[in-house]
Amino acid sequence: MRSPTSPTPPVKADTTLRFPLATLSQVRREVAHQLGRVRHAKPLFLLALVLLGLGAYAGVLVPQLMGRIVDVVMGDIQQSLWPIGAGLMSAAIAGAVMSACGFYLVARLSERVIANLRQDMVGTALGLPTHRVEDAGTGDLVSRSTDDVAELSAAVTETVPTLSTSLFTVIATVIALFTLDWQFLIIPVIVAPVYYIAARLYLSKAPARYADERAAMAERARRVLEAIRGRATVRAFSMEDRMHTEIGNASWSVVRKGIRARTTMLGLNAWMLGAEFLMLTTALSMGYHLVSTGVLTVGAVTGAVLMIIRLRGPLNTFMRVLDVVQSGYASLARVVGVVTDPPVPVPDSGVDAPQGRVELRDVSFGYGDSWAVRNIDVTIGPGETVAVVGASGAGKTTVAALVAGLRVPDAGVVLVDDRPVSSLSDRERIARLAMVSQEVHVFSGTLRQDMTLAKPDATDAELLAALDLVHARPWFDRLPEGLDTVVGARGIQLDPVAAQQLALARVLLLDPAVVIMDEATAEAGSAGAGALEDAADEVTRGRSALVVAHRLDQASRADNILVMDSGQVVEQGTHGQLLARGGIYHGLWSAWTAGRQETDDVRAEKVHAYRD
Repeated sequence: MRSPTSPTPPVKADTTLRFPLATLSQVRREVAHQLGRVRHAKPLFLLALVLLGLGAYAGVLVPQLMGRIVDVVMGDIQQSLWPIGAGLMSAAIAGAVMSACGFYLVARLSERVIANLRQDMVGTALGLPTHRVEDAGTGDLVSRSTDDVAELSAAVTETVPTLSTSLFTVIATVIALFTLDWQFLIIPVIVAPVYYIAARLYLSKAPARYADERAAMAERARRVLEAIRGRATVRAFSMEDRMHTEIGNASWSVVRKGIRARTTMLGLNAWMLGAEFLMLTTALSMGYHLVSTGVLTVGAVTGAVLMIIRLRGPLNTFMRVLDVVQSGYASLARVVGVVTDPPVPVPDSGVDAPQGRVELRDVSFGYGDSWAVRNIDVTIGPGETVAVVGASGAGKTTVAALVAGLRVPDAGVVLVDDRPVSSLSDRERIARLAMVSQEVHVFSGTLRQDMTLAKPDATDAELLAALDLVHARPWFDRLPEGLDTVVGARGIQLDPVAAQQLALARVLLLDPAVVIMDEATAEAGSAGAGALEDAADEVTRGRSALVVAHRLDQASRADNILVMDSGQVVEQGTHGQLLARGGIYHGLWSAWTAGRQETDDVRAEKVHAYRD
């Protein structure tokens, strides 16, 4: 057992491990690509623009017709009010209908793009190397696929129709004012710089603040997921207060950054109030001048002022939805950041037929700025079982993750059949490696569908044989529809032991050369779960196996045992050799057998008392 001087621990910044944020050009390209995937997207989009434009023009006609009513009442023009009233109602109805149709088409296209984008994001994440997702953190991915997609969908639904209407209304109003008198163009010339400065000031601060808010939400999701998934460990080590504190801090970080992001709107509101005052003052002054000089009638000026008053709404709306737009864009950049760099499939390495040989050569791996495992040298021959034991935090699970390819070592190399595990293609990896952990997932669907994930062409006879080998027939025979019984979240909930047996049955169907079991039989200590140990033995029989042993009697049957402490292998040998050495393993075995004997004595006393 060598103990060389460890290399300098790696320094890993969490921000570099997370999925990136897409740039503006990447977002534009991805949105264009997604639009191209929607059938008839271009003609539908053009039709939406036409409808929104006509709706905006009809809306501008309303104040113009109201101005004509003023002229009729004052006697400046001779015309009946009925045609004007009919035109007013027609313009209002036509504007509402065409705008609604335009909204519908825009919303329909937007939701389809978002749905496709979400599908691509999840597909890309599933295709990424597992260690990439693990390094980035499942909380970051979950936050992007839930919070960010929801925020993006809400932003699109709320802002795209509003922005479209506002833009067309502004354009139509400016054109209408120009047709009345060119001098009205002075108003937008004066007011536009004020809105421009306000928008620039807002945009100089808002994007970064909203991105910080979304990142804080991802961190909160990670903390919550860690607490839920690790609830057993949290309770075992009485870490409830610590986890509550961390979740509370993460939640308050979201609150603080959210408030900071939205305070940028206060400055924008101040600029908008000033712009509104300037616009109305200029409009009234201009109208007075044009009427007093006889250029326009009172009714024409009234219509122009009404148009300008109506323009305040679209302009204010446009400025105010910048708040939502920035939040939505931050979410869009996070979603596109996942799909912008899709995984490149690893080609076949040309490795020979699976043999089941595993070798870790001087492997070290660290989290943050400290090592999790250091200088690990392990060889697992074909058909050999190696057990890893040690206290919690010794590095056992990290070793299992390195062998499975879930992590990439910072130093050294992990070889499977004499090839680096990271160089194996998906096909080569599936033929060689399978990992079963303590926490397994039962997919929603029939039991047959759940099992054939491992072997799509498996016959019913093969499925039943696999269930027999893992001793699952007792609970299987109680299923109302056999293999067609719906299990998982939307069906029958399997207990932890049954779920573990199902996972082991999937491994048998997959038939890999190497099996990694990370405390996969931890549930065997519960009542009625004795068959789980036999099932695990069946899975490892004839295969190379790395077993992170929860129970030392399982480790005692291994061909070789590694004892880990503080990330290093401190003892190695067979069960008998380690007991004879009288070291750490001897102490662990003595404590475990004493605890088991005490448990057996208590159980015997309860049985005796019950019989009496």
